[in-house]
Amino acid sequence: MKKPVCLVIGAGAGIGGTVAAKFAREGYHSYLCRRTDQEGLDKLIKNIEKEGGSASGCLVNALDDDSLENLIHSVEKEVGAIEVIVYNLGAQSGMKLLDKTTYKEFEWAWKIASFGLFRVAKVICPIMAERGKGTFLVTSATAAMRGNATQHSHASAMAARRMLCQSLNAEFASKGIHVAHIVIDGAVDAPDTLGKMLGPELFQKLRETKGLDNDGLLVPGEIAKTYFHLSQQHRSAWTHELDLRAFSDLAWWNHATMLDE
Repeated sequence: MKKPVCLVIGAGAGIGGTVAAKFAREGYHSYLCRRTDQEGLDKLIKNIEKEGGSASGCLVNALDDDSLENLIHSVEKEVGAIEVIVYNLGAQSGMKLLDKTTYKEFEWAWKIASFGLFRVAKVICPIMAERGKGTFLVTSATAAMRGNATQHSHASAMAARRMLCQSLNAEFASKGIHVAHIVIDGAVDAPDTLGKMLGPELFQKLRETKGLDNDGLLVPGEIAKTYFHLSQQHRSAWTHELDLRAFSDLAWWNHATMLDE
């Protein structure tokens, strides 16, 4: 019998790769996708295999026509039935005021955050509905809940992602598909996201002052536990939306965190 498949779209060294590793440890075959860095992708897959897990993957540019659609059909045909799909593509184009935000950046954020999710849902939701089961986990951000002066493109795009998740839930929950919108309300200790935004020197300084044993940065391994828990919830008590943050951060509705995702 083939293992159930967990497809992770946006498998970097932070949340995506760690979630893939968690599902592999729990008996799934994890299929990892990212836009660039074949070497980094291969490293994630090899690390999973070293732990005794099952994994494979490929590079995919979500902006390319039919790329996401073809990916899902290919995994279904060549790997196995997708029981869990994780949409973990970020849409942060930088913290910029209105006059510095270009049309291209605004459109790019929408294409990744909302349209890409819509494209994935158009393919996978009917497949899961026909089976009568499936889990659709969508990584989101503080910007989905609250806009601010430097988040014109990001906040509008992530808010659209949130509303799309609500609409998908309204249509497909009764057909057996668990759609969960996961708000990452704070900075994640991840080299592929926070590390690239801050640069290696500032990232390391932040880890030493706020992260590591201070537990002030969200730890990907702990986040992954929540993702797996959501996939195992009984349908009589599904969670649609939750938020995760470090204990030392105030929630998005009280105060801005150190760095909006």
